[in-house]
Amino acid sequence: MKQNRIFPAVIALALMSGLMSCNIYKKYELPEGDTVINDYKKALEAPVDSTSLPYLGWEDIFTDPLLQDLIRLALNNNKDLDNARLNVDIARAQLKGAKLSYFPSLAISPNGGTASYGGSHMNWSYTIPAALNWEIDAFGKILNRKRGAEAGVQQAEAYKSAVRSQIVCGVASTYYALVLLNQQLELTKNTALIWKDQVESMKLMKEAGMVTAAGVAQSEANYYSILASIPDLEQQIHLTRTTLSLLLNTYPREWTVTSSLDFNIPKSIVESIPVSYLAARPDVAAAERSLATAYYTSNSARAAFYPSINISVQGGFTNLLGSIITNPGKWFIQLAGQLTAPIFSRGQNIATLQAAKASQQIALNNFQYSILNASAEVTDAMVKYNKNAEKQVQVEKQIESLEKSVDFTQELLTFNQSTTYLEVLTARSALLQAQLAGLGCWHARATALIELYQAVGGGR
Repeated sequence: MKQNRIFPAVIALALMSGLMSCNIYKKYELPEGDTVINDYKKALEAPVDSTSLPYLGWEDIFTDPLLQDLIRLALNNNKDLDNARLNVDIARAQLKGAKLSYFPSLAISPNGGTASYGGSHMNWSYTIPAALNWEIDAFGKILNRKRGAEAGVQQAEAYKSAVRSQIVCGVASTYYALVLLNQQLELTKNTALIWKDQVESMKLMKEAGMVTAAGVAQSEANYYSILASIPDLEQQIHLTRTTLSLLLNTYPREWTVTSSLDFNIPKSIVESIPVSYLAARPDVAAAERSLATAYYTSNSARAAFYPSINISVQGGFTNLLGSIITNPGKWFIQLAGQLTAPIFSRGQNIATLQAAKASQQIALNNFQYSILNASAEVTDAMVKYNKNAEKQVQVEKQIESLEKSVDFTQELLTFNQSTTYLEVLTARSALLQAQLAGLGCWHARATALIELYQAVGGGR
């Protein structure tokens, strides 16, 4: 009868305390009032366009078959992505443990013993007990742990997506850097052959009295200068291949890349990026889930100020009844309820709550910065793409004019008209620099588009 009176009292106390602590049951919501976060909330509510840049698969952007093979190899082998997958597994295991906390624990601990005093007969005692303990989650302690673990899983999955995006775009960026270097090397070698012929022509023209020895020497110096740039390019190619090999988690080796300068460009590059694009970024999502985790950690710290309610049941088989040993043994069962309320914990609960609040504010600051940083990266990539597109148009016109200039000055020099070897050398040097600049513009545009694709959360 006493037990029948105890449990209603315990439950009533739990309900009263629960009413006073209802705020610890509140689910996480984005904070109000901040302009940046309000824009993000609107972005989350905006409809998703599966054909927009953030949601296009990397196969739709990087159509080069050689590059696609390398990206697939990286996604299969890269250790950073493998670690990100393992972090997701860890978070899911923690969530599973948090969910199982709602269930009672069951343990069995058989024991036995005997004793003799002054030569008395030794009687063996034994107990085969099973103990079941159940914590009633009246104050949201288990609930907040579970919700925090769920946010942790979502954060780990978002981080994995961010790593995947970095790997896809990292391989593409390194690949096109290697394409650029190969093109520069080929251009430089071809220019060196032209300059070699030019040196031979200058020597013949010197014998004919058309140019001086100084002109021949200057022509040779320019030829050797071009040859000297070839080892630098070959070294850069080797270093870039090594970087690509590390991304693919393989030993350094040569990689076959395209010789084409065609790059798959989306049909339209918009003048501005909607904020909804930023909501698709996995790193922004990871920062937002980190804030949710910190929120539930603060709630757990608040719940520590409230009582813990436990129901325990013990039962089993024993031959020890008090101080009397009987054979055979008998079955026993015990049922108890316990409420433990913290009164003085040497400031530990207060310190834990203060630390949790500070961590939550840090997570909020990081989340706000991640949104602003994402917006800056998108803007920078768009400006970089558009300005290099404008520059490339002018550089192509410059190359066309310089090609004509080289032809004209060479003809004038050949027919001993009003020109000098210096004008020929200047025209050829300017043409080489313009051609290299044209390759640089192409690579800058390709890099900017890769950066834009990553900045809006691409790489799926």
